[in-house]
Amino acid sequence: MTTINSISIFFPCYNDKGTVEKLLNDSVATINKLGVEDYEIIFIDDGSTDGARELLASLQGRTPNFKVILHEKNFGYGRVLRSGFAAASKEWIFYSDGDAQYDVKELPLLISALEEGVDFVSGYKMKRNDSLSRIILGKVYQWGIKIIFMLKIRDVDCNFRLIRKYKMDQITLRSDSGSVCLELVKKLQNAKAIMRQVPVHHYSRIYGHSQFFNIKRINTMVITLFKLWWPLVILKKTK
Repeated sequence: MTTINSISIFFPCYNDKGTVEKLLNDSVATINKLGVEDYEIIFIDDGSTDGARELLASLQGRTPNFKVILHEKNFGYGRVLRSGFAAASKEWIFYSDGDAQYDVKELPLLISALEEGVDFVSGYKMKRNDSLSRIILGKVYQWGIKIIFMLKIRDVDCNFRLIRKYKMDQITLRSDSGSVCLELVKKLQNAKAIMRQVPVHHYSRIYGHSQFFNIKRINTMVITLFKLWWPLVILKKTK
């Protein structure tokens, strides 16, 4: 297997009290299996109200190189990702969601796809384990976004990604909402990042519920997409 020298692992969290401890334990086990000694694990809590913040605070000190960033209120998924990337200091950055619908123990699958010159490895869902309405909306969104923004990726919203830090330093994310996933992928594409893609499992939620698929958020997303199209597609901005 391809080896890496250092890695930052971070998880965006919002009301994920039921999954954060498992994610931490699985991250440590995965890092130990990979034999990476230079690492950090970061949880970014975006104003949780279910006790997740208190649990994360209690876990500090139990694991070396474990950090917690607390947002004073719920800013949105984009702001959380921006905080995570800003805090990450290692050669490689891996992130996945705090709801544990992806299995951090599959991180070696991403690492195995690394070849000379590869900057970015993104997972794509083998099968989406969500409600029928989310699956249908997700397929329509993915199909439309890939055409409109000319994306060369199978799964824009599979938040199971490994990215070289120096490539992240070449782009600037500005989105506060879930549109950050589109912005991230398109700006990396504009920055000529060399990408590989691997299939990963997607699991049903075991705790909490989705914050994204509601009418208010979808309306906001549509407006945001219109604002992003010109700078990302026509101007090919990375900053």
